[in-house]
Amino acid sequence: MKTKKVLCTILCLGIIASAFSGCNGENSKTVAETTAGSKNPITFSILYCDPAMSSMDDKFQSPVSKKITELTGVTLAREYVVGDPKQKLALLASSGEYPDMMYSMEFSNIIKDAGGFIPLDELIEKKGINTKEVYGKYINRLRWSSEDPHIYMMGNNKVNEETLTPEAGFELQIAALKESGYPKIENLQDYEKVIKTYKEKYPTIDGKPTIGLSLLADDWRIKITVTNPAMLSTGKPDDGEWYYDIKNDKAVLHLTTPEEKEYFRWLNHMNDVGLLDPESFIQKFDQYEAKIADGRVIGLIDSKWQYETAEATLVASGKTDRTYAMLPVVMNPKTQKYAAFRPLAFSGGYGIGITTSCKDPERAFEYLDWCCTKESQLLRNWGIEGEHYDVVDGKRTFKPDVFEQWSSDPEFSKKTGINVNSYPFPGYGIGSKDESGDNWHPTSDENQIKALKEPERKALDAYGVKLWKDLYPTKENFQENPYGELWKITLPGDSESNLILRKYDELTAGTIPQAIMAKPEDFDKIWDEYQANLINIGVDKLHKEFNDIMQKQKKLWNK
Repeated sequence: MKTKKVLCTILCLGIIASAFSGCNGENSKTVAETTAGSKNPITFSILYCDPAMSSMDDKFQSPVSKKITELTGVTLAREYVVGDPKQKLALLASSGEYPDMMYSMEFSNIIKDAGGFIPLDELIEKKGINTKEVYGKYINRLRWSSEDPHIYMMGNNKVNEETLTPEAGFELQIAALKESGYPKIENLQDYEKVIKTYKEKYPTIDGKPTIGLSLLADDWRIKITVTNPAMLSTGKPDDGEWYYDIKNDKAVLHLTTPEEKEYFRWLNHMNDVGLLDPESFIQKFDQYEAKIADGRVIGLIDSKWQYETAEATLVASGKTDRTYAMLPVVMNPKTQKYAAFRPLAFSGGYGIGITTSCKDPERAFEYLDWCCTKESQLLRNWGIEGEHYDVVDGKRTFKPDVFEQWSSDPEFSKKTGINVNSYPFPGYGIGSKDESGDNWHPTSDENQIKALKEPERKALDAYGVKLWKDLYPTKENFQENPYGELWKITLPGDSESNLILRKYDELTAGTIPQAIMAKPEDFDKIWDEYQANLINIGVDKLHKEFNDIMQKQKKLWNK
């Protein structure tokens, strides 16, 4: 599972822009003025199933959010799921009472199957001039399924977005890399050696015990730092629980592939030699984040969005040498490539849905359509012209003090409202350009390089690159997946396969930590029993239904 993919732009660093023909700016302004509908004040309640978003909540009182209310009359009253989102959504579904709008992520089928989302097709046709302009040829990819081809949600996946900065990798503290002389880091052994050397030399950091490698298994986050890296370290792209074999046009659960066993054997070894945080499988997210913010965790295997707030705290406290290099580590560099930059087709998928309880569905849709205007996208991504940015030589440029906050202040989004209202609402993606050739988003190579702190700049110089992404295999090394991102394919809520998938999640969450923490001589037995149990719960049936849905999606997209 992936979450908050776009949210990493809070302090996002590193974008290679790819030009495309965007909407006409003058026309977009006219559309924005005529399709925003009534500007009478209205407050829409909205539930986010991504709890991490609460850290950005500006209570709709930031300059950008207030400007949104001024332009549209809309205020958003945000609520965040605490705990298991599936349980919360099931309770809502059983009651039939919902907030006005919802971002229910990959659990959207719970609300959709209960009839909780209204179809948006007619609203898009009648009122969605900006929506149709942004989504264009991709509009069919917003449709739910071949059996139910209505559009229920829009927003999470942005149009013309590219993977332009590594979202995930094997992270090492820059201080540790410097101590080891900035060695070449290609495989697990290279990565481990830096951790071991530094931990042995510095058993404490700022008076607290040094931690070699820390993982996080807090609820769904186990997939981000524990199981998903097994894919990436064996040369597979991150497709959530799935691996798509492009040669055979077939998908399987990635943990059923034999090569990943050796990745977990390495984690078992890291635990055995004392380099793995013994609290990895019992700590909560806030404890994990606090350790990183202390500057005492040498290695992470994580997605940037999950640790970036803690890293920003390090920058704010002057511990810039304790921030992280992101490295494309694989088990066998001769035969495997870290697939962070494989090209992606637009995947549609889940996003913001308007519920059957919404007090004014048409007005709610008008707001979503307004999000697709140029006026809205620039406001949400750049802020207010003259206050947050200026146009210099035809290019939007943050004011110097705003740029400094953007690049280092963990409270930047909450204070300004910039980016708070971007994810998961619709619009053009990071790396895309408007009709003038300027970036829709403030991220760029130039801004990334400008924001580098001295320890990181020296490390990059030592490796002969300008940005960490320059160490990763480029998109030319990979074929485009014709199905987009498989983690966005949803199984029918009442299907046997969905039950099997839940059993798979439970079995995996219980067994993988056990295998990692076991004595090395017990690892093979635990792993083999895990694979046998996967067969017993019916993964073959799950594979079959998932592949059937995947093929139907291809046909739906190409209509």
